[in-house]
Amino acid sequence: MTAHALPPLAPEVAEAIRRIGRVDLLVGIPSFNNERTIGHVVRAVVAGLARHFPGAKAVLVNSDGGSTDRTREIVERTEVGSLAEILVDAVPTGATTRIVTPYHGIPGKGSAFRTIFRIAAELEAEACCVLDSDLRSITPEWVELLLEPVVSHHFDFVAPLYARHRYDGTITNTIVYPLTRALYGKRVRQPIGGDFGFTGDLAAHFLEFGDWDGPVAQYGIDIFMTTTALAEGRKVAQSFLGAKIHDPKDPGSDLSPMMVQVVSTLFTLMERHEPAWKRVAGSEKVPVFGFPYTVGLEPVPVKLDRLLAQYRQAAHDLPPIWESFLSPGSLAAIREAAHAPAVSLGDEAWVRIIAEAAAGFRRRALPPATLIKSLVPLYLGKVATFVAETEAGTAEEAEARLEELALAYERGKDGLEALWGKVP
Repeated sequence: MTAHALPPLAPEVAEAIRRIGRVDLLVGIPSFNNERTIGHVVRAVVAGLARHFPGAKAVLVNSDGGSTDRTREIVERTEVGSLAEILVDAVPTGATTRIVTPYHGIPGKGSAFRTIFRIAAELEAEACCVLDSDLRSITPEWVELLLEPVVSHHFDFVAPLYARHRYDGTITNTIVYPLTRALYGKRVRQPIGGDFGFTGDLAAHFLEFGDWDGPVAQYGIDIFMTTTALAEGRKVAQSFLGAKIHDPKDPGSDLSPMMVQVVSTLFTLMERHEPAWKRVAGSEKVPVFGFPYTVGLEPVPVKLDRLLAQYRQAAHDLPPIWESFLSPGSLAAIREAAHAPAVSLGDEAWVRIIAEAAAGFRRRALPPATLIKSLVPLYLGKVATFVAETEAGTAEEAEARLEELALAYERGKDGLEALWGKVP
């Protein structure tokens, strides 16, 4: 790790680090104009550290993207209240140290995390976790569930496991989870969940990544962290956190910036870690900490007609673009689904489309962002198919349907490798 690769720190932050020396635990919160929710997150973190790690030297780091509201002030001034009342039993009275700092670089979550990683490395933290700043459902137990597997069970990386509405996280469900599972052989259900635990050593290793000017600086950071841990054979677990209540997004709304950043990071890391994923066949479960329970979930509205209309319009307009990376068989499947009474884009066709897109990305058949943006209406078609198949069933049946899709990705792994190998 070279000095010039490190994000800069403000003088007052460097002084705070010098004064603190080193810590056992670090909790990082990235933020940008989150005055409505960040106070609740700070209170949960402070209570969680007091309850579950009373003897630990801990620090809370808020890495802020230039908020113009009261976000940073709220982090600094939030009073937790009587911990004895919140947590019922006696707790330490010592306050958790807080560092509030701006980050530098491309505006985005990844740049915020990069500054958190640097501070973790400077403080030689044993265990770290990061938490989204817009959480409404976080409890003090989240802190234990993300840190304890690292502290006491020697896991290197802890991914979140949420109870989510079947139509929340559709990019995860249709692309990121099943492809990551097929590539690296581990069933990490929420690889871009946002709330993670990891060792201080792994934080320092994340810092060594060379391209902080690309999508990893923004939405690509979560899949970068998860993939790095999996591809390098780190000891990985999941922790069940219950519901992640945040502002749900309609799958038909404009998710293209997020999809471009996440999927381009995923495909780029396939190039970086090719030797690791080519050794993998099938998949296996990952240990789960916490007590899974049924959660009442906020509904996610889906405008099925709009999804269908966007897919059908693209099926009419975009074949000249798709021809640069999709096979005649895939184009025929897209056309057939578009002319069906209800769009039905089957699993095998979808897996082949994603494999051909990955190979096309590798050979630069189109500019990367153009290629992935052209996948967005196809993804909407797959979401529409999933909605039509599951809207009348139970949540368990919907999850079973996603398991079938994940198995189709695993069966398609040989085809992906064959396509990948043809790229010069």
